[in-house]
Amino acid sequence: MQTGHVTTPFGRRPMSLALVRGQMAIENPRPNTRIEKWKVFRDVCEARERLGIQDRALAVLDALLTFYPHGELDTSRGLVVFPSNVQLSIRAHGITESTLRRHLAALVEAGLILRRDSPNGKRYAHRNRDGEVEQAFGFDLAPLLARAGELAEIAQDVAAERIRFRRAKEALTICRRDVRKLLTAAVEEGASGNWGQVEALYVDILARLPRHPERVQIESALDDMHLLRGEVLNILEMQLKPENMHGNAIHDDRHIQNSKTESIHELEPSSRKEQGGSLGDEPQAKSAPIEQEKAKQEPIKAFPLGMVLRACPQIADYGPGGRIENWRELMKAAVVVRSMLGVSPSAYEEACNAMGSENAAVAVACILERSNFITSAGGYLRDLTRRAERGEFSLGPMLMALLRVNADGNRRTA
Repeated sequence: MQTGHVTTPFGRRPMSLALVRGQMAIENPRPNTRIEKWKVFRDVCEARERLGIQDRALAVLDALLTFYPHGELDTSRGLVVFPSNVQLSIRAHGITESTLRRHLAALVEAGLILRRDSPNGKRYAHRNRDGEVEQAFGFDLAPLLARAGELAEIAQDVAAERIRFRRAKEALTICRRDVRKLLTAAVEEGASGNWGQVEALYVDILARLPRHPERVQIESALDDMHLLRGEVLNILEMQLKPENMHGNAIHDDRHIQNSKTESIHELEPSSRKEQGGSLGDEPQAKSAPIEQEKAKQEPIKAFPLGMVLRACPQIADYGPGGRIENWRELMKAAVVVRSMLGVSPSAYEEACNAMGSENAAVAVACILERSNFITSAGGYLRDLTRRAERGEFSLGPMLMALLRVNADGNRRTA
């Protein structure tokens, strides 16, 4: 048991069980342990927010350390300092006594110092004939020495988190700039596409960010912005490819029409067959074998798993333990959902061959999300598979549409 650190304050200052628990949690430093006091102080400054202390409390701690006469905190030399409030106030840049007392209490609650109060509440020391301190009453710096390793780890983690935050913010700025300038170029040069809807999604992604966002919120916006950037490039690529630009008029019309129907907002197909009609009723697409082979060689781009789960949250209910943490679990859940929706194994296998296993699982998750509006999930998936084989299908618009639907729903229920 750690009982040597437990002390009670003098006078009217209250004692609480939380304070007792915090004092018991402080381990005694090993004998002859020492560490440079200003290094510990720098770690405390770095970990300030995690420790729940303010800048003024750091100034008070700095003042206390100046009263410790040695450069290193050393158990063999004693760790109690006993300045008066007047002396502390002067070295803490003249803060008032009431402010000083408040921040001393904050340092105690944060487990950085301990009170060693005398019988009358004064701070002083008993010395031997040689002038060495035998017993002192004041503030014990032992917690700084005992927690030096822990404080260093917290400081390193805070510094690493700051770097991750800065890099995520930089990446979002670059991606945001790309989307903004690509949109401007597309509109100014008259490229075909529903750029108004793209602009609305761009504004919506940025509007979801709070004034002072956390790293997780920035990374979420970055995922959405990456997807939007990819969709803008896909639309432009279909129009700017040399073979598209020099093909016949019918070939060009098919690609331009696709760029509109695969708009960012569209989720449900417009044809009868896509909504569950007979697959044999739709005329076969007039696509040359060479073009079909080329489309098969260009796989559908994969999307971040976190983005997929935000767009299709219902699929998580079918994962192990009611959650999905990796792509393997998503694909297992998709097999369960495929059977529940009545999609035949052959239809799902064809989708996996055409899109890839991960993207086929994402397609099933999207179908589950909108199952109330789809008459035949099997027919819907087969149609998506055929379009993927012809290079006319992208998961991006489906995911973006669902992301926006879920975001609107959250705002309405908030």
